[in-house]
Amino acid sequence: MSFTETNTSAPRIWGFRPDAELRAARAAGWSRADLAWERLMERALAAAAAGRSRQAMRLFRLADLLARAAFPAADLRRSAAPANLAVLHFRRGALAEAERLQARALRVWAGAAEQVAAMRIAPRSRSSLFHLRMEALHRDTFHANLKTRVGRIAAETGETLRNLTSGRAALHRHASRWRGEKPTVFDGTRKVLGACLLLLDG
Repeated sequence: MSFTETNTSAPRIWGFRPDAELRAARAAGWSRADLAWERLMERALAAAAAGRSRQAMRLFRLADLLARAAFPAADLRRSAAPANLAVLHFRRGALAEAERLQARALRVWAGAAEQVAAMRIAPRSRSSLFHLRMEALHRDTFHANLKTRVGRIAAETGETLRNLTSGRAALHRHASRWRGEKPTVFDGTRKVLGACLLLLDG
């Protein structure tokens, strides 16, 4: 039995219960770990925003353990928890630990362009039959435009990661954009945008 099979079903640890979102995610090919990681990161960011830095650090560490156990080495999501932990350590004055975590995040992010190019894009629900037909007719153009847009967000994230321990003002917003940018479908764009935007602001 794997790490994720034995651990992600424990609601007290992961905040993870069977629901409609889980059923939709599993139907789309996501694992329990994929959704559990996303929820852990959201809870950690909420804790940090509320000033509960100790709880945020604990949740980011759990998300990091889960990502390292369940996701491939090149998965961009493996950079997010170390990046957030680097920020929290930097704020506490633990510069050496912050730089170590930053370096981990940057090693993963070195493959960002390739991951964006390879990400799987699922069909989106559309407000009208006309828009649904237009997407079907121009799918290649739609996919190319979406990858370009996600690529720009990934490039911004790379700048943020390189700036984590500089002490300079943040260059881009991340966590505050997640709710608006979060795809309603469970595909590669949601995984990449999770890696890009489930990051502390400021």
